Amino acid sequence: MKRLFKVLLLSFGALLPVTVSQAQDPVRLRVLSYNIHHAEGVDRKLDLERITKVILSVSPDVVALQEVDQNVKRTGSIDQPAELARLTEMKVIFGANIELQGGHYGNAVLSRFPIARHKNHLLPTIDNGEQRGVIEAEIEIPQADQTVLLLATHLDHRADERERLESAKVINELIASHPEQPALLAGDLNATPESETLQLFEKMWTRANAKPMATVPVNKPTKQIDFILHRPANRWKVVEVKVLDEAVASDHRAIFAVLELQTERD
Repeated sequence: MKRLFKVLLLSFGALLPVTVSQAQDPVRLRVLSYNIHHAEGVDRKLDLERITKVILSVSPDVVALQEVDQNVKRTGSIDQPAELARLTEMKVIFGANIELQGGHYGNAVLSRFPIARHKNHLLPTIDNGEQRGVIEAEIEIPQADQTVLLLATHLDHRADERERLESAKVINELIASHPEQPALLAGDLNATPESETLQLFEKMWTRANAKPMATVPVNKPTKQIDFILHRPANRWKVVEVKVLDEAVASDHRAIFAVLELQTERD
């Protein structure tokens, strides 16, 4: 009997570590989207360190930035993406969409995690609109069962929705080739939640905030045009979402979300 009890204990002890190792903590991703207005605040001061403080205030894992200058005269010919990477101690990729004053203007992505691959896609233009783009970045998340795809963009600002709608179609087609991969879409969409543009996006994406959360005008926000969206819906759980209470560093308020990546078994 004693021998049988000992065998059972040894068997139980051998099984226990396997059970514990399979029970992983949920993977949480801290995501920020911020139109930085080339680091010029509403007080007309250029201050990249002030922008950095806003970013670091929420300890993000990944950041989608819009209106970023790279070696542009108006911002002192500073390589803003490189400088932000240095100040935040994060990895950076830059999507140049427009040549401007000796440099380039576009979007950027900061990441605390390795970036496996990235590409900047130029978006359609209509009636001589400003050239827009979307950065496609594949992020390697520790403990995740696969990489996460981040799409970071800034869409047309004009009242006419045609160009935004064409851009939304391109972005939706881009993600359609990765149907099962967990993905995020973040940026200044220059469209409100009830717009046709957001309705088109929401055929494939889910907003982090179900109810509108105003991001502009920065002093007293009345409408939301900055968003964090995710897909597939069953792979993400929204833990927290908020608009940052900072009204000087840029002409937009940043939007922040904590998202929990669910395993495919969930």
